[in-house]
Amino acid sequence: MELLTPSIGLIFWTALVFLILIFILGKFAWKPILNMVNERETRIEDALNEAKKARDEMKLLTVRNEEIMQEAREQRDIMLKEARDIRDRTIEESKDLAREEAAKIIEMAKVSIDNEKAAVMADIKAQVAEFSMGMAEKVLHKELENKDEQRNYVNSLIDNIKLN
Repeated sequence: MELLTPSIGLIFWTALVFLILIFILGKFAWKPILNMVNERETRIEDALNEAKKARDEMKLLTVRNEEIMQEAREQRDIMLKEARDIRDRTIEESKDLAREEAAKIIEMAKVSIDNEKAAVMADIKAQVAEFSMGMAEKVLHKELENKDEQRNYVNSLIDNIKLN
């Protein structure tokens, strides 16, 4: 039973050793241990503050990146709109120029056709006159003796004929 009921001497010496141990630990170990714990706590707190700062900076960078992306999209849209406007304007100008050129070509063709028509009509009149004169000369050879009078008479008859 001695193990279960300690004697006063054992309690005294255990208490004395315990107090000496606490004194030695308090004098030499507690301050460095507490300093190390405080330093660790400070480092952890600083690391948490740095992490929070980094997180805030990342949020700020993300917001800024979104703003830059939005600006880039807006500039792209503006550039695309300008390109479409330039394309449409160029197409419209090309169409107008083509219409003008077509109108000029048509007008020149009409003038050319009119000139050709007039030349053909004059040639036809001349051929008809020659042919008529040849026929009339044969028919009326005996009745009219002067060729110049005969030619003038046929030309006046031809001039009175209207051809389209």
